[in-house]
Amino acid sequence: MSLWEYANPVKFIRTTDKVLPWIWALTGICLLTGLVWGFFFTPDDFRQGSTVKIIYIHVPSALMAINAWLMMLVASLVWIVRRHHVSALAARAAAPVGAVMTMIALATGAFWGQPMWGTWWAWDPRLTSFLILFLFYLGYMALWEAIENDDTAADLTSILCLVGSVFAILSRYAVNFWNQGLHQGATLSLDKEENISDVFWFPLLVCIAGFVLLFIALVFLRTQTEIRARRTRALLAREGQA
Repeated sequence: MSLWEYANPVKFIRTTDKVLPWIWALTGICLLTGLVWGFFFTPDDFRQGSTVKIIYIHVPSALMAINAWLMMLVASLVWIVRRHHVSALAARAAAPVGAVMTMIALATGAFWGQPMWGTWWAWDPRLTSFLILFLFYLGYMALWEAIENDDTAADLTSILCLVGSVFAILSRYAVNFWNQGLHQGATLSLDKEENISDVFWFPLLVCIAGFVLLFIALVFLRTQTEIRARRTRALLAREGQA
């Protein structure tokens, strides 16, 4: 079976209809388990106190904000190379989800940073690149809405996605590129000295799994909606020409 079979809109909708209930169920289990475990059954940090528990929302949302854009990049490249409409519509469907994840990451980062840094915002490399990434999300969505022809919109938004990917990468690796800045190092790291304690690490992994599944479920659902909306526009256009 070829992966490209799912570029067929009918095949995509039938397949995602079958798997979506399972994904929603796993999403609920992971999020409920991870958040309850993290917020109620982990200790306060010896330096950050109870504010450290924002990590269970902030880190997963930040990871998904970056990876949502990278998923849009892959889908956009597929559109440019193979001209599969489902890939372009999947990228469009992922944008609002990624924008919300970015907004959650920025908001929770401010609530986490205020007691630690003494300020709600700092022009730190990672924070600044994250804010620019959020603006790219808004610009991407606005460009889709501004252009009536879907293929033209897909072409232009794909180019915008390529440009915005620079800031997605910077958001992920800004701490490694620049040593200065208030933002801490990587929360999840192969370096045992830098990685967080296991007592926080395990529930965080469950929360991340929940956010990943939530993103997949929302993108599948929104892609189905975009496919149906495209069909409706095509039918209305045909009726108008008749």
